[in-house]
Amino acid sequence: RVVMRAARAAVSVNGRSYAWPRRPVVVICCDGSDPAYTHAARAHMPYLSRMLQNGTEHVVDGAMPSFTNPNNMSIITGAPPSVHGICGNYLIDPASGKPTMMNSPAWLRAPTILAAFQAAGARVLVVTAKDKLRQLLGKGLAFDGSAMCFSTERLAQATLHDNGIDGSALAHLQPASVYSSELSEAVFARGVSLLTSHRPDFTYLSTTDYVQHKYAPEEDGAVEFYRMIDGYLGQLLAMDVTVVFTADHGMNKKHTPDGQPDVLYLQDALDSKFGAGTTQVILPITDPYVVHHGALGSYAAVYCKGAAPASVTAYVRGLTGVDSALLADEACQTYSLPRDRTADVIVMSGGPDSTKVLGTSRANHDLSGLDRPLRSHGGLSERRVPLFLNARLRPGAAAGITHSWDAFHAACNCVE
Repeated sequence: RVVMRAARAAVSVNGRSYAWPRRPVVVICCDGSDPAYTHAARAHMPYLSRMLQNGTEHVVDGAMPSFTNPNNMSIITGAPPSVHGICGNYLIDPASGKPTMMNSPAWLRAPTILAAFQAAGARVLVVTAKDKLRQLLGKGLAFDGSAMCFSTERLAQATLHDNGIDGSALAHLQPASVYSSELSEAVFARGVSLLTSHRPDFTYLSTTDYVQHKYAPEEDGAVEFYRMIDGYLGQLLAMDVTVVFTADHGMNKKHTPDGQPDVLYLQDALDSKFGAGTTQVILPITDPYVVHHGALGSYAAVYCKGAAPASVTAYVRGLTGVDSALLADEACQTYSLPRDRTADVIVMSGGPDSTKVLGTSRANHDLSGLDRPLRSHGGLSERRVPLFLNARLRPGAAAGITHSWDAFHAACNCVE
């Protein structure tokens, strides 16, 4: 049984004050967990049902774009991308002018809630599936015996110096593929185990969305995945901890009725209209793991290199399947993006059935790894996510829980 230490002074992070909670907090970011998944699997999730009988259930907005990096960083900083600076998985570096991944902690501009509480005396545990998130999630943590931060993708390579845990003792275990549900199951297995042995005050568990990219909510592969999660929820509920279950983004089918990807190749369209070399399309969904989505998402950044941004915006708005095309200033104001890291034009797709995705040029996308009809995310239609707590809220507190980045606020400031 995990017991929280005596109450301490509130901690201020990024303009919000967080009360020291009365019991340990566990925040779960279930990657790609559109509300439809827990709805479809509810009959197979008795512990989630029990959790919500005495708790609270919300559907909230995530950060835009609806991708992994921006939303995980929003959750652990309690702030939108305009504050923490992570506006995608991939961008053109304003300093070098070259496309680059946003996986380095150097990109993160804001302190995390976890680091702030550790500095105030808390013990912290972070377990993520993908190693690409590990350094971002762990920024500011001191691995002095009071914090652990590691990925299940590379657990065997974890060290006390860099991760707060020695993974060499687990080197004999067969590592799970990043393209498997087992990688996420390992997040729960390691997290629940260390909750007992490490006794953290704050735990953050972040999975991968391999299952959601592969299976629709009602398919057996998805239902079995959520049945597995429910088993670990049962173990967490037995520990007397405050559990918050949320997601970084939703997920939708992105294919035509015959199962083919429903793609607007935006670079090809812009080259045809304005001429090659006058624009550059970047897809911020791009990360080291693209086999299951082919780098196709519903959000694109257009850098103008000769074409007038206003003309590009007007043209793109008329393309089939485009939900929104905004100039940079309006996009930043509307979606709380960092202006200096935002392209000239921001495009989001979906269409009436939320199926349209954006590509660069047809020749640049290898879709040979898609063994099932495409499912993906990135746009407005994948912004809504669940936020569940195993505790009731104080009267009036629900009004302050509108985004996934309110997860720690809900656990620290809002429960009865």
